[in-house]
Order: sequence, then C-alpha cells, then structure tokens
Amino acid sequence: MQGVSRESFRAAADRLDSYATSAPAADIATTGDELLSVADVLRRQPRLRRALSDPGRDGQDRAELIRSLLAGKVGDETLELASTLAGGGWSAASELLDAAERLGVEALLASADRADDLSDVEDELFRFGQVVDGSPGLSGALSDVVAPPAQRAELVKALLDGKAKPVTVRLVEVALGGFGGRSFQSALSRMVEMSADRRDRQVAYVTVAAPLSDDEERRLGTKLSQLYGRDVSVKQTVDPQVLGGMSVLVGSDLYDGTVLRRLNDTRKALSQR
Repeated sequence: MQGVSRESFRAAADRLDSYATSAPAADIATTGDELLSVADVLRRQPRLRRALSDPGRDGQDRAELIRSLLAGKVGDETLELASTLAGGGWSAASELLDAAERLGVEALLASADRADDLSDVEDELFRFGQVVDGSPGLSGALSDVVAPPAQRAELVKALLDGKAKPVTVRLVEVALGGFGGRSFQSALSRMVEMSADRRDRQVAYVTVAAPLSDDEERRLGTKLSQLYGRDVSVKQTVDPQVLGGMSVLVGSDLYDGTVLRRLNDTRKALSQR
C-alpha cells in the first residue's frame, strides 16, 4: 500500500484492535467473516469499488454510501469498520479491496488471540502448508483455480475437521481464494507472518536435513531474537536434499549454511577455472 492507503488502513486496524480488546472471541470472528463478505462484494462490483475510493468524492459521502448498502446486513462493528475504510483516502480502488480483505483476516486472527489460540493457529497454518507442499496431488487440487472454490473448501474441511482450530480452517479457505492476489502457498505464509506479528514476533523459516531437537530450536530462536531485537518464531522444514547444515530466512535476509550450497559454490568455482 502507498502512503495515503496505508494511513487509511491503519485507522481501521486501530479501531479493530480497540474493539478486540474487550469483545468476545466469537463476536470478533463474526466481524472477520462479515468483513471478508464485504471484500467479496467489492471484488464482484468494480463500479462500487471505484465509487468508494474516488478521491473526488467527499470521504463522509463515501462512508455514508457503504453504510446505506450494509445497514441491517452486518453487525454494528462491521458497519463502523467498513465505513472507516470507505471514508479514508485510497491511492487505487484495488487497495481498498486489499484493505477490506486484510482487515477481515486481521479480525479472525484477533479472535484467535482473544481465545488464547493464536499460537496454535500460527503453527497449524504453517504445518498445513508443509503437508500441501509435500503432496503434489493435494497441492494441485487446492491450487486448481478451475475447480469451484466451494469444492476446494470442502476438501480443506475434510482434511482439517477435528484437527485444527475453526479460525485456521477459515483462514485456509481465504487463502484458497488468493488472499491479496497471492498464490495459495504464498497466502498461507503471509498469514503465518501476520499471526506472528500480532504476537510481536518475527518468523524465521529454517530448512534442515534432519529435524532440530527442541533444545537446538530454542537456542537458535534465542540467537535470532538477540540479532533482530524481537522474539522469533522458528518454523522448521526438513529437506534431506540440503545434506547438512541449515538455511535461515528471516524477512528478506537469507543465511544459507547448507552443505548443498557449499557444494554448489565449489562446483561453480571449479567451472570458472
């Protein structure tokens, strides 16, 4: 998001955070679902999306427009959040859509946080991403944009029923729709990072040839926390092809100390002689 859009989203996100400090988890989750429904309406109706983000139109007028459309169809808090978004400034109509969808996801994460389930949701999203990544058939089925979204959502529910928190299942369904224009796997990763950020943590994606012990993972997390000045949530991926050592990705920082990387560097150096 550009500057003006970022400020408008922040205003709505601050309102959500204030609401989420005292509202019941179930109510916050309902607000999240309703905001995602608002995002779906904006996605299907480009003329409405443009009208609600038109810089030539007064912000109060835009806020009243969304109120008139949603009144009686969503809860009071959703109505206030949607009107806050519509009344803000937007660099492009697409950024209003992205903001509505992101705010819905943030509300779902806030509901998990309120229920003390956020750490579990973060881990479940990551582990499901690993399961999908390790199964080409499943990955293809869930990423198939030709297949009806409802059909893919039913597959997700069948796989996760009784094995994951309801918020996790709902977020995976949102990822199936291409959250923020991302691929399914990229959407899951972004949600993992948003979950960690809500817990004031950074995510470190660690790839190793064999699983780290609990003690090794704790020590690595402590070192990374000291390096970044923030608690770090370590997410392990086991890949025997790296042969040994580990690679660590934190944001855009990649530390690759794998045996495979060293072998590739050696081959490259020899080929240049």
